[in-house]
Amino acid sequence: MNVSEYMSELGQRARAASRLMARADTERKNTALAFMAQALDAAREELAQANRLDLEAGRSNGLDAAMLDRLELTPARIDTMIEGLRQVAALPDPIGGITDMNYRPSGIQIGKMRVPLGVIGIIYESRPNVTVEAASLCLKSGNACILRGGSESINSNNAIARCIRAGLQQAGLPEQAVQVVETTDRAAVGALITMPEYVDVIVPRGGKGLIERVSREARVPVIKHLDGICHVYIDDQADRVKAVNIAINAKTHRYGTCNTMETLLLHRAIAAELLPELAEGYAAAGVELRGCERTRQILPQALAASDEDWATEYLAPILAIRVVDDLAQAIDHINTWGSHHTDAIVTENYTRARAFLREVDSSSVMVNASTRFADGFEYGLGAEIGISTDKIHARGPVGLEGLTSQKYVVLGDGQVRR
Repeated sequence: MNVSEYMSELGQRARAASRLMARADTERKNTALAFMAQALDAAREELAQANRLDLEAGRSNGLDAAMLDRLELTPARIDTMIEGLRQVAALPDPIGGITDMNYRPSGIQIGKMRVPLGVIGIIYESRPNVTVEAASLCLKSGNACILRGGSESINSNNAIARCIRAGLQQAGLPEQAVQVVETTDRAAVGALITMPEYVDVIVPRGGKGLIERVSREARVPVIKHLDGICHVYIDDQADRVKAVNIAINAKTHRYGTCNTMETLLLHRAIAAELLPELAEGYAAAGVELRGCERTRQILPQALAASDEDWATEYLAPILAIRVVDDLAQAIDHINTWGSHHTDAIVTENYTRARAFLREVDSSSVMVNASTRFADGFEYGLGAEIGISTDKIHARGPVGLEGLTSQKYVVLGDGQVRR
């Protein structure tokens, strides 16, 4: 069987499973999630062994530190996957909920019912925990899904998939509701994104090259973000302790994530005071600094930043720094060079905080908090399918509601139109 035939078969099975999932009740879906959590907990050693194979192959193939970090399944990350399943099970089931009911002059009632999207294709790289996050959210929202992980995580994904299938089977739901693509042939991606008869939406999670390709070639709708060029702006009315803690955490907590700060902006009135302390913290973490002219006057050790630095998602221990005149210049920089992902202000000035929230055009905008909080788990969504910087259907971390749609429902009592 060639790749095209294989993917078509997966699509047919997913479409059939999606119809069964659409009518599955909440209790059965939650039972499946609980069984999945139990299966993952019982399979810790199997997961670790599979992940070691992927890590060894990744090192042999020259994967960089950021990619290896995303690939690794530590005990803590397995704990997080299990907790994510339990959180999703605890969330209200959106399916079937009817809202906005109102009577029309004709006597009919009109409202909206929340329904599944159908079949969701998810394409991702490196991070095997995405397999659990995607499966859990698609399951709870009544969808079927086809998951295509990267070749570098094939062993980890297959081990996780076995746990997912076990949970579905124990709960009496179709195993085909969650299917992991078993071939590493890149042609599988091309097939998955061009099957509108079987797939209703595509969610790419990975590098810019992958997302650009999917956006360009897909024949079904795509939920995506291209870059995570996130900013922290430290205002001249910021609390110094908060500012330092947030700016250090936003950059150094993890380098290979889309919500990591890539550019630090500081008001010129506090730059000379704060930059030396921040530079000391970044130096201790091994972060390379690239700054504007005013930054380099304070930190001569910083490399000169170019326009390319303002437009780069490093996913590495590199930070661009710019000193700005005021809030307006900071907002202009973010809206010009940012990727509309996540941006934060540190200030004790309520009026400036409100202006930042209103004027920064990003999917998550924060006051006095690290950009690292832009995450479905941290937002209480249980897990996320991805982060969208689009402005239609879903924006920001995409959880349960982002994987549903609405249809109009009309209730009558024999009315006819006259």
